[in-house]
Amino acid sequence: MEWIDTHVHIYLPEFDEDRRQMVDEAVASGVSQLLMPNVDSHTIGPMMEAAQQHPGVCLPMMALHPTSVKEDYETQMKEVEQWLAQGGFVAVGETGIDLYWDKTYFKEQVIAFRRHAELALQYDLPLVIHSRNALEEIFGVMEEFRGSGLKGVFHCFPGDLQQAEKAVGMGFLLGIGGVVTYKNSTMARVVEHVGLQHIILETDAPYLAPAPHRGKRNQSTYIPIIGRKVAELTGTTPAQTAQISTQNARALFGLDNI
Repeated sequence: MEWIDTHVHIYLPEFDEDRRQMVDEAVASGVSQLLMPNVDSHTIGPMMEAAQQHPGVCLPMMALHPTSVKEDYETQMKEVEQWLAQGGFVAVGETGIDLYWDKTYFKEQVIAFRRHAELALQYDLPLVIHSRNALEEIFGVMEEFRGSGLKGVFHCFPGDLQQAEKAVGMGFLLGIGGVVTYKNSTMARVVEHVGLQHIILETDAPYLAPAPHRGKRNQSTYIPIIGRKVAELTGTTPAQTAQISTQNARALFGLDNI
């Protein structure tokens, strides 16, 4: 079975001691590619180094994470634009709005998210959206792009079934990770009703490890655990879940050309 981890921060310090081992173990477990979302200007170097050390396996995205949108966001956005102009990225991500930690720069987050959406259209790349405590605000911005051909994924989708249907109706996929394995997770109902055709899998490692590893460092080798839970919820086999979610990821991120 082939799996793809569509969202993993393998370049972060949490993996400094065993990064190569983690990538090798992921590949050995059937995870053929690890897609890396950028955070800010400080993570570009480590992310690009990981991409160079694992060509064709660790694939970079480019964006400014909403929690990194501060006073200097315009300077960082210019850097994002310069990198995207060079090419070699599988997505514009991760971007969006986050109102969980701090609402101080909400206006700036909206401006930055809108600009990221424009860049995704300009370079014909998918948009990887972070929407913690901000789904309705995200939907508000996305209405401006209805009919534009904007595509992408709601990473670590945090909403209810009605919001999931709205996201899917906009032509977006749902990124499903370890949260779906947690007891009493609302994601179970979402996955059950939305179906595999609208889902891709992710870890968000080193964060949000699936049960029974919850609270520990997450890693791409846990993608099959998430996949098995999704298979259970959708009434499919793990092999079918692997095949369909991988096809979805390949189509969205253009991975057949890599």
